[in-house]
Amino acid sequence: MQTTRSTDRSGTGRSLASAGLASAGLALGFGLGGFFDGILLHQVLQWHHLLSALEDARGDIRLLILTDGLFHLLMFAVTAIGLLLLWRARRRFADEGGDRQLLAHALLGFGGWHIIDALLSHWILGIHRIRMDSSVPLAWDLGWLLVFGLVPALFGWQLRRGPPRRGMRGGHRGTVMLVILTLAAAPIAGLPASPASGAATMIVFRPGTTPAQASAGLSMLGGQLVWSNSGDTVWAVRLPDDADASDFYRHGALLVSNGMLAAGCLNWFRADTESTPAGARSF
Repeated sequence: MQTTRSTDRSGTGRSLASAGLASAGLALGFGLGGFFDGILLHQVLQWHHLLSALEDARGDIRLLILTDGLFHLLMFAVTAIGLLLLWRARRRFADEGGDRQLLAHALLGFGGWHIIDALLSHWILGIHRIRMDSSVPLAWDLGWLLVFGLVPALFGWQLRRGPPRRGMRGGHRGTVMLVILTLAAAPIAGLPASPASGAATMIVFRPGTTPAQASAGLSMLGGQLVWSNSGDTVWAVRLPDDADASDFYRHGALLVSNGMLAAGCLNWFRADTESTPAGARSF
């Protein structure tokens, strides 16, 4: 019985150490992901600040710099927690596969940061986009999410499962490549629409976009509303041939489509532009 208890304690200790190593990798990857975005996008490329999409903050550079600094302090704290967890689990790091587990969870944390940032900051809260000066911000959001979010997370998940068994290596690689190629089509859906003359353009608006914001975009382009759903979150509009439909991204659009590329998921829907339904509005 004494031997059994000793074995149980040893197994529990290894399990806790392994969990500590995984937590350390997640925290380190998450913090480094935040630093990567903040340093590269906020400071080096200057594509956006943390609150660039908020009207009240956009004109106050001191506020933008302050919030960027507070964001970096938060990432510093997360990274410091990761280092502390790594120190506590340092003995587990010397075990077989310990380095692989740390790297795998770091990749999961790095990719997880970009996934959370895209969902929360770009689309739910709408406090910034990857490129604030782009006419197609969704394409940049999706491309960044794919390259720095989904791809590292997929590789981290694969590495976490351990080396592939003989005979399965090619199948695993093929599956990963298929997933990556499938996800690579997503940014194309955000490209500006280039509909044929007279065709309707489909627009999906971000949550929180008011009808007044959407109508302002339609009025600016000299377009006509052909159809809308009951919640005014999806519109079909007819635009002049020389209008740039991507300007709707500046008026609350999440996706503007009906271009030539079939990767745009809304390309499969076309409103009947021969007759305007009752209740349609023009501006």
